[in-house]
Amino acid sequence: MPKLQAERLGVLICGHGSRNRLAVEEFAQMVDALRPKLGPMPVEHGYLEFARPILRDGLDSLRQRGVTRVLAIPAMLFAAGHAKNDIPSVLKTYTAETGLSIDYGRELGIDRLMVAAAGARVQECLNRATEEVPLSDTLLVVVGRGSSDPDANSNVAKVTRMLVEGFGFGWGETVYSGVTFPLVESGLRHVVRLGFRRVVVIPYFLFSGVLVSRIRQNTDTVAADHPEVEFLSAEYLGDHPKVVDTFRERVEEVLRGDTAMNCSLCKYRAQVLGFEQDVGRAQESHHHHVEGLAESCTLCERECTGVCQVEVIPGHHDHSHGDGGHHHHPPYPHADHPLGPRTLGAKGSSQKS
Repeated sequence: MPKLQAERLGVLICGHGSRNRLAVEEFAQMVDALRPKLGPMPVEHGYLEFARPILRDGLDSLRQRGVTRVLAIPAMLFAAGHAKNDIPSVLKTYTAETGLSIDYGRELGIDRLMVAAAGARVQECLNRATEEVPLSDTLLVVVGRGSSDPDANSNVAKVTRMLVEGFGFGWGETVYSGVTFPLVESGLRHVVRLGFRRVVVIPYFLFSGVLVSRIRQNTDTVAADHPEVEFLSAEYLGDHPKVVDTFRERVEEVLRGDTAMNCSLCKYRAQVLGFEQDVGRAQESHHHHVEGLAESCTLCERECTGVCQVEVIPGHHDHSHGDGGHHHHPPYPHADHPLGPRTLGAKGSSQKS
């Protein structure tokens, strides 16, 4: 009888990609930190857009190394469109073309390790403060990426609450960098009205980039208008050891067959209030036209000003998500909210209070 070939496992970490060189380097460093935790399985990574290797490159590399079954993990904080649609679409197409077996894991999500990593960044920020301000007189603002998926947006708010109760802050608010509301500057201008002496702002982001730079700029703008309030900016999550450990746990979940996502509030499967039109929407990627785009943004070669995210520079792919659908995202029903995406238009940010 012919011998059965032994199954060889490999891991693919699936990122979004960025024109920001620093963000791409940080992602690769995180994957490097993960490799020794998953050995002897080979670990590769790939991006949906704007950077190389693209997802197909990572899969090709694993196949060349003799991998017969890939454990693919979305490097996404929460399960929104990229994790639910774009990445699975690319993986399914690759399987159909090559026959490679790919098991898809779940996003990082609400996790004790991720909350602990965010807490460590907040504590580092507090340790750098030069004045003693009671936690009860400190307000925490957590900034999420922002999505057209209310399930993902609500998860950011849960992280906020867990950090607020964990530290004992006087208050907590959640704002977003785009797509939904309230946006950062609008939210911070409301926050200062609550009368707290100190505001700590933490970007709940994995890596650096245009949006993190914009968050800091918005914070500085509001801080300049309110010198009576001390604003502190915490670092994003980065390759904190607990983030790396979360990726390791996601791989172990796939191996155990324990990768269930929360579908009860998924707008693609359930009648979520205000998003009923998205039930049953086709699972497809809208990133094919920018996969591996090598052209870099000159602004994004350093700590980016974020200008290219507000005003479309000739030759650039507008990824602001406030463009009326040019990127083929499902329409966001609250795009005209006064504290939301329309404030990123050509006229600039929201009005000052």
